[in-house]
Amino acid sequence: MEYKYLPEIKSPADVKKIPEEKLPELISEIREELIKTVSENGGHLASNLGVVELSVALHRVFNSPNDKIIWDVGHQCYVHKLLTGRFDDFETIRCPGGLSGFTRRYESEHDIMSGGHSSVALSAAYGIAAANKIKHKKDYTIAVVGDGAFTGGMVYEALNNAGRAGTGTRLIVILNDNEMSISKNVGALARYFATIRANPGYFKMKARTESAINRIPFVGKPLAKGIFNLKTHIKNLIYNSTMFEDLGFRYMGPIDGHNVNQLCAALEAAVEANYPVLLHINTVKGKGYEFAESKPDVFHGISAFDLVSGEPVFSGTSFSEQMGQFMINAAQKDKRICCITAAMSLGTGLGSFAEKFPDRFFDVGIAEQHAVTFGAGLSAGGMLPVFAVYSTFLQRAYDQIIHDCAMQKLKVVFAIDRAGFVGADGESHHGIFDAAFLNTVPDITVMSPASFAELNSCFVKALYHTEGPVAVRYPRGIEPELPEDFVNSFGDFDVYGNENSEIAIVTYGRCFSEACKAQKELHEKGIDSFVVKLNTIKPINDEAVRKVLGCRNVYFFEEGQRFGGIGETYCDKLYKYSYKGKVKITAVNGVFPTQNSVSGLLKAYKLDKDGMVKVICEDKTGE
Repeated sequence: MEYKYLPEIKSPADVKKIPEEKLPELISEIREELIKTVSENGGHLASNLGVVELSVALHRVFNSPNDKIIWDVGHQCYVHKLLTGRFDDFETIRCPGGLSGFTRRYESEHDIMSGGHSSVALSAAYGIAAANKIKHKKDYTIAVVGDGAFTGGMVYEALNNAGRAGTGTRLIVILNDNEMSISKNVGALARYFATIRANPGYFKMKARTESAINRIPFVGKPLAKGIFNLKTHIKNLIYNSTMFEDLGFRYMGPIDGHNVNQLCAALEAAVEANYPVLLHINTVKGKGYEFAESKPDVFHGISAFDLVSGEPVFSGTSFSEQMGQFMINAAQKDKRICCITAAMSLGTGLGSFAEKFPDRFFDVGIAEQHAVTFGAGLSAGGMLPVFAVYSTFLQRAYDQIIHDCAMQKLKVVFAIDRAGFVGADGESHHGIFDAAFLNTVPDITVMSPASFAELNSCFVKALYHTEGPVAVRYPRGIEPELPEDFVNSFGDFDVYGNENSEIAIVTYGRCFSEACKAQKELHEKGIDSFVVKLNTIKPINDEAVRKVLGCRNVYFFEEGQRFGGIGETYCDKLYKYSYKGKVKITAVNGVFPTQNSVSGLLKAYKLDKDGMVKVICEDKTGE
C-alpha cells in the first residue's frame, strides 16, 4: 500500500497541516503500517492499535517537544514515533540498531522519558509540570496511562501528590480505559454532562463565573464554596464516583477514544482548565485488526505472525509453558499450591492454570510489591504460593523479598521468567539483574535450570525440599540443546567432561549449552577442558568449587551482571580455598544491553560457543 500522508510527516507540525476531513485516511495508513511492521518484527500491537486516534489528537492539539507527552510503559508509543518524524526508520523497530519498541530519551527529543515499566508516567509528568510551574513556563505535560497501570500503587501515590498542586499546574492525565470498567454505565444524562464538560467553552465560562462570584463583597467566597459543594453533590449522584476530583483533579469523560474530533475538543477543554485534569477515554485494544480485537492479550506483545491467519510464526514449547504445565500437575496433587501473577497470566504460562484452579489463581494486577507480600501472607496461612514473574519486573519488589519473605523465612517460590537476555524488548526488559540482587539476600535459595527436566526437578525441590523463599530462574523461549552424553544428577551442580583437565569452564542456566559446544570445539583444537554446571547458584555448593582447585585456569561465563553476580561469589570461594591459578569472569560488565536477538546478545557479550572459545584461546596464546 502506498501512503499519502505518513511519508510527509517529518515532525508533529506536519500532523496539524492535514485537513480535518482527511484524518480518517491518515488513521487508516497508520493502522496499516502498524499491522504490517509488527507482523514482521513482533512487538506490542493491540495497545498501539488502540491509541491511533488519541496519538493524532495529541499532536494536533499540543506542541511536542515543548509540551511533553509521556507514555506510561512506553509500549504504546509506536504511533507517536510515526508522528514525530520516524516513519522512514519505522521498519527497523525492535531490530538491532533500529528504533526501540519503547520510548527512549536518546532516540528522539519527543521521547521525554525512557519507558519499560508500568505505573510510572504520572510521577514523572508531575515532576516536569512542577518544574515548569517553578520556572513560570506555560508548557503542558501530558501523561498517557492505561487502565491496567491503575492497578499499580505508584499511580495513586502520584495522584495523591499531583492533585494538590492546584491552579497553574499544567498537568493533564489521560486515562486510557480499554479493558477495565472503571466507571459504571451512567446513562444518557451522564454522557450529556460529559459532553458539556469536554467543551472548551465550559471551562472559560466556569472560570469567569467563579471570578465574578468571588468579587461579591462579604458573601462572594462563602457563596462560591456553597455552589462548589452543591455541584460536587450533584455529580456524586450522577457519576457514582468522583475519586479523581476528591484527589484534586478536574475529571472529564468518559470520551470516545476513537473519535478524533471529540478527542481534540476534550484536550482543548483540558487546556482551558488551568488545573490538573484527568481525561478519561474509552478505547478498544486491537482496534482495526480482527485478530487483535478478539484476542487483545495474545496480541499485547507478540512475536512475528502471519497477517492472514493471525497465527505466530514461532512454534515450540517454551520454558513458560513447561512451568505452567508443571504447576497444573502439582496443584492437582497438592491443594496448598497457589499461583500468583502480576497481569502476566499468559506471558508466564499460567493461562490454563487459571482456568483449572480459579480459586487458587491470583492476578493482582501490575503490583509486584503487593504480589510478593500477598504471597508471604498465603505462606503464613499454610499455602504454597508460587509467584510467576518476569525477571525485569521482580526488580520492583526487592524490599518485599527481603523484609516479608527472607527475613521471616516464609516459603514463597519465585518462578522467574525471562531470566537473562530477552531480545528485541531491549535494555528495560533484559533479566540480567536478578541473580546479582538475589545474591545479596540472606536465607534465599536460587536455582537456574538449563532444561525442562531440570526445571521440573527444581520446582519439586523448591516446593518440598528447601526451607524459606526459593527462586527458580529460567530463560525466555525453548529448551536449549544439551549433549547426548550429558547425565544430569539433578543435584546442586553437575560436571561434564574430563575432570582432570587443566581448564575449567564454570557457568549456569542457558549458557551451559554453549559451554558444552565450546568444550567440544576446544578439544578439537587440542585444548582439554571440562564444564562445571551450577544448578543451585545460591548458595554455591562448596564441592562445586573444590572440583576446579586442581585446574590451572578457571573461566566463569555468566548471562547477567558481573558486579555482585554469581561469578564473583564463586571466585571469592575459590580464593578462600587458597586457589593459586588464574580466574577470568566473562559477564555483562556494568552496562545496559540494547535490543538484539538473544543469539546476537550472547555473541556480543562472548557468552556463546564462539565467544567462549575465543576468550580461552586468546588467554592461552598469551601465556
